Amino acid sequence: MAVARTETRRSILDAARRIVVAKGYAAVGINEVLAAAGVPKGSFYHHFGSKDAFGEAMMKSYFDDYFATMDGIVADTGASAAEHLMRYWQHFYDTQAADDCQGGCLVVKLGAEISDLSEAMRIVTKAGTTEIVDRIERMIVRGVADGSVTVDGDPHATAESLYNLWIGASMIAKIHGSPGQLDRAMTVTRQVLHA
Repeated sequence: MAVARTETRRSILDAARRIVVAKGYAAVGINEVLAAAGVPKGSFYHHFGSKDAFGEAMMKSYFDDYFATMDGIVADTGASAAEHLMRYWQHFYDTQAADDCQGGCLVVKLGAEISDLSEAMRIVTKAGTTEIVDRIERMIVRGVADGSVTVDGDPHATAESLYNLWIGASMIAKIHGSPGQLDRAMTVTRQVLHA
């Protein structure tokens, strides 16, 4: 029974992510998500105490999947840290260039919206983006140690600046419907990392 409950919860969160990435958080109703997940209407509150708790769980699930992707990239022990970093940025590029640059990043899609709507979702998003920056920093530190990366400044500040660059480039790419800003972000990233 617990496995079925976990699978149902995951189905709801996965369906929500697909819909929310296209429409935003406030525009999506719970019934729409449940219908897309193939779950009866009455079962929502068996899995989530409120829409706010649901939004928080959706963001946590998104970041868990994001971290799993990052873990997969760095799991290749035969690659240098520079190769890990550039694979990460290429993955970021590919995700954001998809669907005429509409992308799939919930941070890009929802960052400003949820910061105004839900303190719980804002806190989860802040923690998730902080962890992403910390993981990028660790890759940079490993790159400096293995000689595949050099940076002119502090690794943490560099990681934060690069992540912020990519978030901004993703937003502009989305507005323009063109990956030009993502191309420029990739060029700047290579220059900053000397990779």
